[in-house]
Amino acid sequence: MFFCILFNYTILRDTKDVLVVTAPGSGAEVIPFLKTWVNLPMAIGFTVLYAKLANILSTEALFYACILPFIAFFGSFAFIMYPLRDVLHPTKFCENLLSSAGVRFAGPIAILRNWTFCLFYVMAELWGSVVVSLLFWGFANQITTVDEAKTFYPLFGLGANVALIFSGRAVKYFSQVRAKLPPGVDGWGYSLKGMMSMVVIGGFLITLIYWALQRTVVPRVQAGQPKKKKQKSNMSVGESFNFLAKSPYIRDLATLVVAYGISINLVEVTWKSKIKAQFPNPNEYSSFMGDFSSATGAVTFVMMLLSRTIFKKYGWGVAALITPIVLLITGVIFFGLVLGSGPLTPWLATLGLTPLMAAVLVGGAQNVFSKSAKYSLFDPCKEMAYIPLDRETQLKGKAAIDVVCNPLGKSGGALIQQGMIVGFGSLAASTPYLGVILGIIVFAWIKAAASLSKQFSALEIKEQRAKLAEEGLKPGQKYRFESKVNEQGFIEGKYVPIQAGDNVPAGTEVLSAEEIAAKKTGTTPQPPEKLGA
Repeated sequence: MFFCILFNYTILRDTKDVLVVTAPGSGAEVIPFLKTWVNLPMAIGFTVLYAKLANILSTEALFYACILPFIAFFGSFAFIMYPLRDVLHPTKFCENLLSSAGVRFAGPIAILRNWTFCLFYVMAELWGSVVVSLLFWGFANQITTVDEAKTFYPLFGLGANVALIFSGRAVKYFSQVRAKLPPGVDGWGYSLKGMMSMVVIGGFLITLIYWALQRTVVPRVQAGQPKKKKQKSNMSVGESFNFLAKSPYIRDLATLVVAYGISINLVEVTWKSKIKAQFPNPNEYSSFMGDFSSATGAVTFVMMLLSRTIFKKYGWGVAALITPIVLLITGVIFFGLVLGSGPLTPWLATLGLTPLMAAVLVGGAQNVFSKSAKYSLFDPCKEMAYIPLDRETQLKGKAAIDVVCNPLGKSGGALIQQGMIVGFGSLAASTPYLGVILGIIVFAWIKAAASLSKQFSALEIKEQRAKLAEEGLKPGQKYRFESKVNEQGFIEGKYVPIQAGDNVPAGTEVLSAEEIAAKKTGTTPQPPEKLGA
């Protein structure tokens, strides 16, 4: 299921960039305006609608209500909207508007001129926020404990990120097909139909798998999971946002998501402007993005293998800090190369590189390592943080954070860039200041992650204390498991304290009170002193 979701997302992500950046009268500079004035309002609108639907629909019906419109749109774009683009796009009107308004308004006018491409861009962005973050991870959080998540969430990503490799190859394949088509054939129209057909098929596979899991796996899992907390009564949209805003836990979690969005956007737009300069042809641009996605998948695969060890050995707090540190280090290297390309030109020439191509490659490496850290560590950390929360906070907090805060972060980065472009005249002139802002944002991110780590541990301790009291267990005490056949012929067992001098048979399960509490609550074992020993 996750494989299909990320396979679709990678195709959509690579396609949306090529459509918008290489569209007539457009470029990488249009992305900040698009994320701020189109993507963010649509994300907020979706969140309001989602909060209302969550109060009236079942969880399963809510899943279908969210994913089916995406499938319908991407299919109709390739087979209806794109072939009719000359009819749907107000090209002549926008050309006249640009000549009268001036180049300062080229970004907003390009959005209007290529409005179907921009709508595709926004829907592709929302697929990442809604289907990846909200629907899949929300579903996983409902049926997984924190302890299980530390083992299985990296494995989810391990299998799913193979999709990045395959989808990257698919994008590159269609780029090569376009280049071989005879003159007069619309290469983009041909490849869009092929890629969007794969997206539609993948969407229906996701729906079918979810339907099957709801009827096979979910009932068995839920039957074995005790309810952690009583669900609150349904709240209105306004009450939901007020409730979430009062929670320091949710605010810190939101800060992580917003900071990531701003940080990656500050680097990514500058990088994409370099890609367009290096690869002005859409086929070459798309082919490069296909290679980029495959490289991201390969590096993420390795990071996923390492992430299980990181979670088990160092815990949630350390894992949550790795992504901002990686992004900061690689971002500094990228901006340093862009700013210092002049003195490095002779040395780069010995490597067979121009300063522009070097910036493209280093920016690509920066994005590969940042995104692999996000997929293997940041995303699992974020999803684990929802698990100890009650159902109401989990459902609406996740909707607000993943659907609003994610584009809010990207829009925040876009607003910063817009201000810099207006103030300094170009994206290139504002690059030094973008590097400084990146450092400030990442330090705020690290501070929020450290705060959230303390709160996350406190929630785990609270659950384990409650379980210790419920089971009558004493912190610091060792217990062995005894089983016997009861009067009805069933095997039953209980944990018995081990006293000094007791002879414990070989092979007997021996656990501390903390390990028993963690096992029964699905959390990480805490030291006895934290549980009141």
